[in-house]
Amino acid sequence: MIDGGESMMELGEYPHSPRYAWIRDRYGVTWQLMLTDPEGEPRPFLAPSFMFGGENQDKAREATDFWVGVLSDAGAEDTARGALVEYDHGAVMFTDFRLAGEWFAAMDSAVPQDTAFNEGISLLVECRPGEQLDRVWDALSSDPAAEQCGWCKDRYGLSWQVVPDTMDELMTRPGAYEKMMSMKKIDPDGY
Repeated sequence: MIDGGESMMELGEYPHSPRYAWIRDRYGVTWQLMLTDPEGEPRPFLAPSFMFGGENQDKAREATDFWVGVLSDAGAEDTARGALVEYDHGAVMFTDFRLAGEWFAAMDSAVPQDTAFNEGISLLVECRPGEQLDRVWDALSSDPAAEQCGWCKDRYGLSWQVVPDTMDELMTRPGAYEKMMSMKKIDPDGY
């Protein structure tokens, strides 16, 4: 029994897993529970999942291919697609993927709904200053109004923090906070 929550998909067999359930806990957080191969499937115990709806309905494959491509092109190691299960009409029922060694999952909403990503969730990307940082920023940032202090939004509305991998050291310099607040893309030479 789900104490104070609700079942969104009953525990059962689905095309992407022999044992799967989707629940909402009493705090409103949703959890997808999925049996993986106990003999060594490389999926982690916990992975953030993105659901595509609203103006991004049926764009899970497009977005995850884009994200994997951006980080692969920028030289991020261990970035690749894992499983991909699609509905008959081509929308994604389930996919998982790695970005710089971290596992994520994504799916298209099975029913139209007004869901969108917001600033409550963002992904942090630490890049080498110079070419790598510039390449990742240029690929991900698609909304100039959302650019501030290394934050940007991509074409799917997902927020990213694209910062130099030297950010900890940069923030120890005198006046670092004020300098950072005046920047859109972080420029390590501006500190």
